[in-house]
Amino acid sequence: MGLLIKGGEIVTADTRMRGDILIEDEAILGVGPRLAAPPETEVIDATGKLVFPGFIDPHVHIHLPFMSTFAKDTHATASKAALIGGTTTFIEMVCPSRNEDALNGYHIWKERAGGASACDYTFHMAVTHYDARTEAQLREIVADGTTSFKIFLAYKNFFGVTDEELFHTLKLAAELGVITTAHCENAELVGQLQQQLLAEGKTGPEWHEPSRPESVEAEGTGRFATFLETTGATGYVVHLSCAPALRAAVEAKLRGVKIHVESVLPHFLLDKTCAERAGVEGMKYIMSPPLRQERNLAVLWRALQAGIIDTVGTDHCPFDTEQKLLGAKAFTQIPNGIPGIEDRVNLMYTYGVKRGQLDIHRFVDALSTRPAKLFGLFPRKGAIVAGADADLVVYDPDYRGAVSVRTQHVNNNYNAFEGFSIEGRPSVVTVRGKVQVRDGEFVGEPNRGRFLRRTPQYAEAHEEAVYAA
Repeated sequence: MGLLIKGGEIVTADTRMRGDILIEDEAILGVGPRLAAPPETEVIDATGKLVFPGFIDPHVHIHLPFMSTFAKDTHATASKAALIGGTTTFIEMVCPSRNEDALNGYHIWKERAGGASACDYTFHMAVTHYDARTEAQLREIVADGTTSFKIFLAYKNFFGVTDEELFHTLKLAAELGVITTAHCENAELVGQLQQQLLAEGKTGPEWHEPSRPESVEAEGTGRFATFLETTGATGYVVHLSCAPALRAAVEAKLRGVKIHVESVLPHFLLDKTCAERAGVEGMKYIMSPPLRQERNLAVLWRALQAGIIDTVGTDHCPFDTEQKLLGAKAFTQIPNGIPGIEDRVNLMYTYGVKRGQLDIHRFVDALSTRPAKLFGLFPRKGAIVAGADADLVVYDPDYRGAVSVRTQHVNNNYNAFEGFSIEGRPSVVTVRGKVQVRDGEFVGEPNRGRFLRRTPQYAEAHEEAVYAA
């Protein structure tokens, strides 16, 4: 049976029109005014609603062994929460440690997601060490359809890579035509600052940010850009948090480096005073890069509106309060992460679009279309055109509510955005034409999600670099 979404205001990254969307066999069949539907077609009345392409979260952690514990979500809980919040596709970080086999880790992550996700998904493959065996495995992983890497310039001796490993990873990425995402800090500086602060008896969560200051993130961003420039690879800075790091990325863009920028939900709405609260209340807000001084918020909003920041993810990573208390004696032992996969769309719409900080088309672009383009999913995802997957969000702009742990669906016992008001929420959410959410409740197929295989799309970056040389 087909589906007709009728009479909504269809909003994409570059168009806005009132009309209908006809869906058959998981895909969009047509878009236009007053479409006729075959008999037996289910009709959803979207009058007074906005209709967006399904939103894409380009940066989540679901299965994650980290700092002697595991993130709390499963693919079942995280995917349902994502859908309730309007996210129909997520890209999960596959993160085996330096001491683990890359290919084995990749298969573990795929097996955990397979048959367990209610929405579609794909992966970034973390490169946490590099040798001849790893290179062969990465080639196999790319051939399997995972065409983006992740590297950490942080977490020394666990996830972090050396400069030599970074160089070889980016050379391979350029050869294969894949994009490399990067956590940009300076692992050595962070380690030295952590030791110094702990030696001075500064052990609480309020010392997390001073141990990884803005200058450290800016240095990591600039260093990543230099390696991209040298190798001809295409890069993507994840969870950029502050003006100095943004300046380093912009300077690289201006000299022709193929570098893209992501910021994440917490860095638009929260500041470092959250992590300066006493005890576990401060520990809830520990993430890396850390929450920054409030002055950075306006900078990030302006850069997002201007398209200098390309995308908005979450870095969704839920650890509950019991896990956060593992760092009761030292901030270095607090598991890093803030959940957000359920709240990203509503909060960015409320505090961006509704507050006049973000154009509605840029909102769709940053949260849906541009992630799809950067990571090889467009126009299958991130678009409302004939032939695209029928991932759609019928959005009710008149809904009023508030974020609360009492009503959330992620598997965590707190919400970092507790009490934030929201002005709008998804009314209906579809995944490939199947209604998965109605008015804040999951009503669909728990195993609807599919692994999205992608093909490399950045080979031209390497060719241009070789020609220029």
